Amino acid sequence: MDRRAVLALGGTAAAAALVGPAGATDLYGPKPTGAKTGGTLNMGLLVEPPGLDPFHQAADARIRLTVLIYQGLFYESPDGQAMPLLAEGFDLSADRLVYTVRLRKGVKFHTGQAMTAKDVAYSYNYIRDPKNGSPGAGDFGMVQSVEAVDDATVKITISAPNAALPMTLGNKYGGVVPAGYFDAADAKTKLNQASVGTGPFKLAEFKPNSNATLVRNPDYWEPGVPYLDRINFVFVPNGASLLVGLRNKRVDIATLTRPQDVRQVEGVAGLVVERSPSFNQKAIDLGAELKPLDDERVRRAIALAVDKDEIMRASIGGLGKVIGTMVAGMQDSWGVPLDKLPNQKLDIEAARKLLAEAGHANGFDLTLTSIIGYDWMDAAAVTLREQLGKVGIRLTIQRVELGVWVKNFQSKQMGFTFNDWATVPDPNLLFYRHFHKAPEGADFRNWKNDEASRLLDEGRVENDPAKRREIYHRYQQVMATSVPTIMLFSADHVVVRNDKVRNYVQHPTGWYYGLARAWLA
Repeated sequence: MDRRAVLALGGTAAAAALVGPAGATDLYGPKPTGAKTGGTLNMGLLVEPPGLDPFHQAADARIRLTVLIYQGLFYESPDGQAMPLLAEGFDLSADRLVYTVRLRKGVKFHTGQAMTAKDVAYSYNYIRDPKNGSPGAGDFGMVQSVEAVDDATVKITISAPNAALPMTLGNKYGGVVPAGYFDAADAKTKLNQASVGTGPFKLAEFKPNSNATLVRNPDYWEPGVPYLDRINFVFVPNGASLLVGLRNKRVDIATLTRPQDVRQVEGVAGLVVERSPSFNQKAIDLGAELKPLDDERVRRAIALAVDKDEIMRASIGGLGKVIGTMVAGMQDSWGVPLDKLPNQKLDIEAARKLLAEAGHANGFDLTLTSIIGYDWMDAAAVTLREQLGKVGIRLTIQRVELGVWVKNFQSKQMGFTFNDWATVPDPNLLFYRHFHKAPEGADFRNWKNDEASRLLDEGRVENDPAKRREIYHRYQQVMATSVPTIMLFSADHVVVRNDKVRNYVQHPTGWYYGLARAWLA
């Protein structure tokens, strides 16, 4: 079993290999030809990660970087396959409850010590223990035990079949670290100073409001990888500064979100602009802990007053796709067509009628939270204020730092807020933790919907692709009817790079996996 194959999830012991289509079967992106080794790449970032702790920090801005530093057992391939990463492969028991995972040989931590099954078991047991406060704990609710069989083998036992388990053992939350790492009182803080992962890059420096620097891991298990000596992530205050950096070549690569910024670099000599689809969603979350959002009629009215296409055009121009209840990159595989979903079309009269039925014929005051540094939210907020004003909802806009927003998110005090996040390509990992009622899920929006939770339970254990798809279609109907969230659009990834940057392919999540394969001409 090579690292490109994932053993089939069948009803008997796994015996066949599944590989993705050509071009999606290499870890971190396509292998380059004629790559040169060495050099420092400077990447400009508009959104600074609040920290680099992959176990306790939920922000997508953190994940984008730490996937280069920390690794799980599997890699989230763009085609939806969970490819072996720190695993070499696995066997699945006939009842689909026991995964016996064979570990990759020759893996070392950034500390220099060899990785063993004891470290893997420790790391995943830490994530899944709710007392440790990992935002990924909910994804592991079905895991009963993670045990080291011997130095090279881990046994994972689950309470019910879970078709998404290999993808769950990926790189969004956690990663494998040395056993006992969090026993030290200052362990969490130290993750912002020195890394203890197994990834292709190590942390050299993290200076808030300035930069984060990663350096090549000389002990990385894949020979010759990475190609870059150093990546310097530079935190810039605004889009204008980022454009200046790209033009004067102090910034080698960046992602842009505003159409006016993209237009300014199109046709500039020495710069290459590339667009690709995403697993990202820009959304409005409606926390039911805030009145009157606890009334489904009010949430439906807001959905009917929102013109998604107008918000997308105002915030990112045409650089994306309006969505319903599924991110654009997964729509064909898992999504319900928008014309088959309720509350998707603009209907001002229907919205006013619902508000009147809910006792708000004269409207009400509402505060929208947006995140500083997410430029698309600024234009979207102004547009949304105008749209909701047509049904009598008077919107006040407050902008907060990402760290403040994350605390509100984790404490389930989201209120009425914009959100911006990416999923790995599996509907269980998109929906379950976010929308299943507690304690099995986190239910960040305080939705507490019994039918939705039942369907999410069914979808997680179903292994037949057609039946699983039908379950998630039913779930999306419930979500579109009850409106705990309004998925607005998936923005395309727009990467601008100096033409000396070669072989960078943007992962659909928006995470920077591709830097492990990039090189400088």
